[in-house]
Amino acid sequence: MKRFRWQILTLGLAIATVVGGVVAAPASGATGVTATFTKTSEWSSGYEAKYTISNGGSSALTSWTVEFTLPSGQSIGSLWDGSHTASGQNITVRSTWNGNVPVGGSASFGFTVSGSGGSPSNCKVNGGSCDGTGQPPTTTTTTTTTTTSNPPVPGTGRGAPYLYLGWGNPQSATQVMSSTGVKWFTLAFVLSGGGCTPSWDSQRPLTGGVDQQTINSIRAAGGDIVPSFGGWSGNKLGPNCSTPEALAGAYQQVINAYGLKAIDIDIENSDEFENTTVQDRIITALKIVKQNNPGIQTIVTFGTGTTGPNFYGARLIDQSKALGANIDIFTIMPFDFGSSNIRTDTIGAATGLKNKLKSTFGWSDAEAFKHVGISGMNGLSDQRELTTVDDWTAIRDWAKSNGLGRLAFWSVNRDRGGCDGQVAANCSGIQQADLAFTRVTAGF
Repeated sequence: MKRFRWQILTLGLAIATVVGGVVAAPASGATGVTATFTKTSEWSSGYEAKYTISNGGSSALTSWTVEFTLPSGQSIGSLWDGSHTASGQNITVRSTWNGNVPVGGSASFGFTVSGSGGSPSNCKVNGGSCDGTGQPPTTTTTTTTTTTSNPPVPGTGRGAPYLYLGWGNPQSATQVMSSTGVKWFTLAFVLSGGGCTPSWDSQRPLTGGVDQQTINSIRAAGGDIVPSFGGWSGNKLGPNCSTPEALAGAYQQVINAYGLKAIDIDIENSDEFENTTVQDRIITALKIVKQNNPGIQTIVTFGTGTTGPNFYGARLIDQSKALGANIDIFTIMPFDFGSSNIRTDTIGAATGLKNKLKSTFGWSDAEAFKHVGISGMNGLSDQRELTTVDDWTAIRDWAKSNGLGRLAFWSVNRDRGGCDGQVAANCSGIQQADLAFTRVTAGF
């Protein structure tokens, strides 16, 4: 992930914030279409829940809209498998990729709520009561509850935004978890502490410092981390370790120190990504890691063009097959790549990556997508490309609907407003609610 080419943008941005703006649902709902509320878990400051839309009517649905009212003091924390707007306590959720519901079929969306108290009331689906009568609602929907000590991760846990502790005014990871529902972080960066010895940012010890303290607290709260090796700049292990075996040994030190389930190699710039000797060294080292650690997930993260991998990205994929590396996830970074429309170009680049994986490994579309990851840059990129919260929500929904293997962004540290028009390490450069991108990613 890029460490910033620090530049102050002279262009002022006016990012519109939607407040309210609820789109009206149909005047009456279809008989037999229900929306059932289920509270799946609860903690002291909120809960996780879902609505299941079931089509017991006589014709298929092509879309659905669910409306409900939250008790006073409650608010939506994150929501997945739908898009939502809020007007005071009134919430409207519309279908995104999952609007088609055949007769006898169902669809659902999930969400987290901040704030304690009762459950939603006044539920409507497509304008009628959620009980399937098609009439306006008169009662609150029923609930079932399972209590846990900490909020679980929405979705599958594959959403792991980057967090760095050496700069950028890092937030408390556990507070981020409780506020957003996110459970995994990609922790940056493991670099060379001298030669082929790993350390955090080449400055902090591998164990015993703030990084280990943070990892321990994340795990105590029910989460986990993926360490990221490399990045755009710094003294990296890839060039410093002279052989694949030595590099695999450096990776293994970190795996052993933290009992890791996954590692991310952020392979960038001319010293690693565009250096074919070092690129092959990294690929072969990951093959060794995979052989020595059954079940560990290996991830490579690299830059891209707007239509898919560039020459060095395509080479990385080809060599991964040729060397038998068995890499699990190939993650592109769709930013700083000349985009005029981040939403469109991210989907185009990820589709191009899928096609490359499909042709190289002989996978089906569905299988290839499982090995695709996206790691974006929230707000303003170094090249002033703009990713809004709505853009990121649409990208997440597309990624989830196609079964991608990973979703991340750079970074949690930047996931706050307050520096409009600037590219900075501690804010996004746009008007946004704090941790808005993290809440979206939690729904992946």
